[in-house]
Amino acid sequence: MKSKELRQKFLDYFSKQGHTIVPSSSLLPEDDPTLLFTNAGMNQFKKIFLGLEKRNYQRATSVQKCIRAGGKHNDLEEVGRDGRHHTFFEMLGNWSFGDSEEPDGVGAGYYKKEVIEFAWEFLTKDLNLPKERLWATIFKDDNEAAKLWRKITGLPPERIRRFDETENFWEMGETGPCGPCSEVHYDQGEEFSCGKPDCTVNCGCDRFVEVWNLVFIQYNRRENGQLKELPAKHIDTGLGLERTTSIVQNVNSNYETDLFLPLLHQLEQIAGKDWDNPENIVSSRVIADHIRALTFSITDGIMPSNEGRGYVVRRILRRAARHGRQMGIRKPFLYQLTSGVVDIMGEAYPELKMKSEHVALVIKSEEERFNETLDLGLELFEKVAKKVVSLGKNIISGEEVFRLYDTYGFPLDLTQIMAKEKRLEIDIEGFERELNKQREKGRTKEKFIIEFRKTEPWQEISSGEHSKFIGYHTLEAEVNVRRFRQDEENKIEIILDQTPFYPAGGGQVSDEGVLQSDTVEIDIKEVERTEDGIIHSGIIKRGETPPLAGLRAAVEAKRRLAIAKHHTATHLLHNSLRRILGNHVQQQGSLVAPDRLRFDFTHFAPLAKEEREHIEELVNEKIRENLLVETFETEFDEAKKRGAIALFGEKYGKIVRVVKISDFSQELCGGTHLKATGEIGLFTIIKEEAIAAGVRRIEALAGEYAYQYFKNLLKERETLAEVLKTSPSEIIEKVSRLTETAHRLEKELAKFSHKSLQETVERLMEKVQKVDDFSLLVTQVECPEKLETLRKMTDLLRAKLKRGVAILGALVSENKMTFIIMVTEDLVSEGKLHAGKIAAQVAKIVGGSGGGKAHLAQAGTKDIKKIEVALREAPGIISQFIKK
Repeated sequence: MKSKELRQKFLDYFSKQGHTIVPSSSLLPEDDPTLLFTNAGMNQFKKIFLGLEKRNYQRATSVQKCIRAGGKHNDLEEVGRDGRHHTFFEMLGNWSFGDSEEPDGVGAGYYKKEVIEFAWEFLTKDLNLPKERLWATIFKDDNEAAKLWRKITGLPPERIRRFDETENFWEMGETGPCGPCSEVHYDQGEEFSCGKPDCTVNCGCDRFVEVWNLVFIQYNRRENGQLKELPAKHIDTGLGLERTTSIVQNVNSNYETDLFLPLLHQLEQIAGKDWDNPENIVSSRVIADHIRALTFSITDGIMPSNEGRGYVVRRILRRAARHGRQMGIRKPFLYQLTSGVVDIMGEAYPELKMKSEHVALVIKSEEERFNETLDLGLELFEKVAKKVVSLGKNIISGEEVFRLYDTYGFPLDLTQIMAKEKRLEIDIEGFERELNKQREKGRTKEKFIIEFRKTEPWQEISSGEHSKFIGYHTLEAEVNVRRFRQDEENKIEIILDQTPFYPAGGGQVSDEGVLQSDTVEIDIKEVERTEDGIIHSGIIKRGETPPLAGLRAAVEAKRRLAIAKHHTATHLLHNSLRRILGNHVQQQGSLVAPDRLRFDFTHFAPLAKEEREHIEELVNEKIRENLLVETFETEFDEAKKRGAIALFGEKYGKIVRVVKISDFSQELCGGTHLKATGEIGLFTIIKEEAIAAGVRRIEALAGEYAYQYFKNLLKERETLAEVLKTSPSEIIEKVSRLTETAHRLEKELAKFSHKSLQETVERLMEKVQKVDDFSLLVTQVECPEKLETLRKMTDLLRAKLKRGVAILGALVSENKMTFIIMVTEDLVSEGKLHAGKIAAQVAKIVGGSGGGKAHLAQAGTKDIKKIEVALREAPGIISQFIKK
């Protein structure tokens, strides 16, 4: 049975049992900050378990793509060591939302009895697994599950094992829905046993494979660690596709199934080595596993970066790249394997095909960046490890580990792995200290209004509902103060009953404006939404404590309009990018300000001039069409059905706000917008650049700011025409002629300079003296405008001296001296002299610094009085090296 048949067979079985087939959710968890990645099929049903959401079905089934490479469930370090653990895997699951002692029809909720019946029937009848090879485990105190397993399956007591929380209590994360579980294990036979007399389920060897986990969701783990009973009991199961496929295909590991073998054979062609050779098997498994995780995560918009889940993706990529090095692959290669993942999985997950080119280019770019520093980093690590061993120690200092991380991009776990291979440890606490030092240096000064939050308590003024946003329809309103706090410098924070001020969010900056009455005036500089409510931060310009009532809030209208123009233009830009570049474009971040917009998006290459012009023209075309901008609220699922795009960084509830621009654009957005696109006026892109692998950034202007930008360009054009003494229309022609003249003069000057340099070298040759069997030139020379000219001088001297050494001193400025040291090839190859070592000795004499390569080096000092001493003692330095 092929893996794709197994997927479909599972869905078909549970569909017949009244389960609704639900598509896999993204690997990027929706509205769940407790998770790095979607790590189980139940993640998308979390709100149902918590009683926060209801759906029109009580039974569900799905095939969920998952990653476990961070947080509570982290299998990263286990990958490759055996044939069962993975970072990316597919979880087949069935769910019941709310139990029912007496199920009312096929679609009703169910609990332990029914889920055990379903699991046993599917495994033994639909998959034809032999009953005598199946074992069950239960939570230590779950007598009910023990009785059900015996009654339903006929399993003897010795094949129903009890375990504690470490094995039979399942939790999706540090917090959230959880409960005791019952697992089904498959006995592969004694030939897979570790050989211990007490070898049994959960032994840790390959004999017993955990196949299916049946979780009885009945608790919610709180942040304080306590368990709280849920309003209802639920069923959550997970049947690992990879492990089950290996069993039904009768192979020894998951890597020998049709989910991995094509990738491993593709890797063999790239590396020129057998994947199952004992020397290569761990690295091959790691690469095959990791390329699946990379392909799926980048497809879902999780880009490699230095933070959060992006950092985990980068770690996975670099770990795979290093295992490629261990197989002798020195060039980027992982990106080639993405096509294999698409071939195997593209039918089940069509999004892989849609974004295959983008994914491959992102991975290739990351590989190239990592390869640039990997060789240097490996060399440094070897030196550090050798030094540690030579000193009789076994711990690499935190400072050295941080240097590898900071300078060469080595993730901490990569250094740990390399250290472990040499039986060394690393000072993690020391590394953390160095990392915190760097973070401290990089921190910017916090916003002025935050400073007193921890010291100034709220003062309650009135009670009742608060923080109702009314700013979509009005810019002014009578408001009441619910609470406030202020410091001695008249800085203040206020929470109102209602507000027309838009709080920063979704990339849009907050409104500014004023709160005023007859007795007080407050400039509002920042507005944000927090757990306390919508906080207005500002400075009291007149008066003191805010009055209880009679306060009027007024948003700065001109600023709000400018923001709305840039935000509406952002929506036009987003859709224009998708139409011209492709649907792989996904928003990765944005800034909407009154004077500009910034838009980050996934794309694999710089925009061609024609693409940029086409995008800009399409946006302006939609502006000229004066399209109607509508906003409405609907359920999240309904919005997605209508094709609305969810924006990066936003968290959505059940009811969402949709911004629709005619039939051109439709996005979920809580920002402020215009009523029609014609109000934007004008749009222009002023900058486009890369900010990360596979992520581009556009900066653009709209409205008056775009107009002013072009107006300034015209002024600069007129000024340039005046300077060039020509008309604006003839600037290009005039500049072209001047450029041609400049190039010609530069060539003539270069010829003259070279001739002059040759004449200087001829004069210097008169100062050459003989030392032993080579020539020595030690002298001060006039410093040219560029130090590069000094190096050219040494190149000419190298040819003239043939066998010799030159030490040239030059006064770079009033307080800086530079020495250039050159040694000819024959003296270097004989091992007699080394320019870098000579430079270091010269530096000691003058109290400066110096060093370099064997053929050419440099030293410098600010103590120009010692130049004569250095030149006088230089021949002695040379003699000492010769004697050695």
